[in-house]
Amino acid sequence: MAHQSALIAEDIEAYLKAHEVKSLLRFLTCGSVDDGKSTLIGRLLYDSKMIFEDQLAALEADSKRIGTQGGEIDFALLVDGLAAEREQGITIDVAYRFFSTDKRKFIVADTPGHEQYTRNMVTGASTADAAVILIDARKGVLTQTRRHSYLVSLLGIRHVALAINKMDLVGFDQAVFDRIVADYRTFADQIGLKVFTAIPMSALRGDNITEPSDKTPWYSGPPLMRWLEDLPVEDDLREKPFRMPVQWVNRPNLDFRGFAGLVSSGMIRPGDKVKALPSGRESTVERIVTFRGDLEEAVAGQSVTLTLKDEIDVSRGDVLAQAKSPPAVADQFEATLVWFDDEAMLPGRPYLMKLGTRTVAAQITEPKYKVNVNTLEHLAAKSLELNEIGVVNLSTDAAIAFDPYVENKDLGGFILIDRISNRTVGAGLLHFALRRSQNIHWQAMDVDKRVRAAAKNQAGRVLWFTGLSGAGKSTIANLVEKRLLADGRHTYLLDGDNVRHGLNRDLGFTDADRVENIRRVAEVAKLMVDAGLIVLVSFISPFRAERRMAREMLEPGEFVEVFVDTPLAEAERRDVKGLYAKARAGELKNFTGVDSPYEAPEHAEIRVDTTRLDPEAAAEAIVGWMERPI
Repeated sequence: MAHQSALIAEDIEAYLKAHEVKSLLRFLTCGSVDDGKSTLIGRLLYDSKMIFEDQLAALEADSKRIGTQGGEIDFALLVDGLAAEREQGITIDVAYRFFSTDKRKFIVADTPGHEQYTRNMVTGASTADAAVILIDARKGVLTQTRRHSYLVSLLGIRHVALAINKMDLVGFDQAVFDRIVADYRTFADQIGLKVFTAIPMSALRGDNITEPSDKTPWYSGPPLMRWLEDLPVEDDLREKPFRMPVQWVNRPNLDFRGFAGLVSSGMIRPGDKVKALPSGRESTVERIVTFRGDLEEAVAGQSVTLTLKDEIDVSRGDVLAQAKSPPAVADQFEATLVWFDDEAMLPGRPYLMKLGTRTVAAQITEPKYKVNVNTLEHLAAKSLELNEIGVVNLSTDAAIAFDPYVENKDLGGFILIDRISNRTVGAGLLHFALRRSQNIHWQAMDVDKRVRAAAKNQAGRVLWFTGLSGAGKSTIANLVEKRLLADGRHTYLLDGDNVRHGLNRDLGFTDADRVENIRRVAEVAKLMVDAGLIVLVSFISPFRAERRMAREMLEPGEFVEVFVDTPLAEAERRDVKGLYAKARAGELKNFTGVDSPYEAPEHAEIRVDTTRLDPEAAAEAIVGWMERPI
């Protein structure tokens, strides 16, 4: 590798020691396709001498073979690592590269320019301290420039360089530069991006990258590298109130109990009072423990273990915070959400929400609107599709400690995870707690579920019948209820068609409405189990996620999934209500089994094969299963 510092060859230990104390800046490059992002990063790596000699040789060979610069070095090839990227000459995935100068270390994320890879760009921006937004001097401000600038502003990146690239192709004309800056400033004002540094450059030729260019005598600002080296990025975090999400309870022996985590903001010293959230219990810091010994103070960016003077209950996912200025605690929020998944976001569907070190169950309760990023227009929305951005209300199954994202990224930024596939389906930014969440509290009752169940001499349960339309769910559920009543049990049957005449009469048959349909019925069933009843629920309930949500509302053993297994061809042959015929004729949209999917249970407690059992025999088998103890 070409030495970026003479110390590497002369005194490696001195070099490593100097390198150890350098600050680290994370930044991303973004902009429209072909603005030169990958070329810029390649140039930075080349000029900072962070390329091994064999890499340089390979780069020169690849530049002649597949490069776009007529045989000259194509710096973009240093970053575009995927075969598809090299073939198309575009960036698809987020590419991370490390380099350093005598003043600072850098991690740069090269993010895609195509709109279809917006989620990749958000991923790269989520940890960035600064952004370099590139513009092709020949094209000016484009739609994707606006899109990425909006995302940069949304994600709270305060340091922005507007890199007007390829100035060599417009003769380094100052008028072109000034016109682009004026156009961009108009848009930046609209999105609240008040401060940015505009730099004329040629990433390919190296103008205004590491040194001022003599081809732009009219430009008096810093070259890009100097701008990156001089940015202040850490001091503001240290000035904020102390926050440390607990990653691990450190208990190596009976005499030591500490709470390990990364300090996300502020500073802490022994003797400082802290509050554990969401419990709200207070204590005093006794020690700040690290592998190398105790510290007199810990600041943002350090991983430490804190010991407390009092034995208070603190677990992974809790937050230790400055006692006099703690974060808020709530279970309902307004948030901005960027949707990452090919399957649309559905209100009411249960997801996992990870914020800091805490993971809780969460639901989108109400999409308020989505944002047309190109025009900044707010549009009505019932769901969000891949790469769409919207503002939503969401709720969690437990209260969590948080700060608004604009104040603390670690305690205000979250991801949503699909509960079945474990895919990351969205990323969001918390705005504030909904006021209603502060006004609603659990009221203690003297008569509880167990008392009610004992009075009825039975344990409350939910028998959840699921299957295709025409499978025989309602017929079998009706027979089961008759048998249970004859045995002296207390029951209630919730039938899909009947419930839609009242409680759910406002819902249609879109995926979003189906999710809400099941959510409401599951909540009613939960209340009935609380009353000590055996509840029979007969709903198609086509999605596993919602059936799992209903199961998790109840205690173990209270939810019994009954899969009324009837092949589609057989259900369609029966077609008692004539619904399949209408669906095939195009008269019914979103009909399960025809143009809307049915996700069969994978681990149902009871499976009834209606091709082998008639309804009476099926009911008999279910009642027999019910006689087992919980």
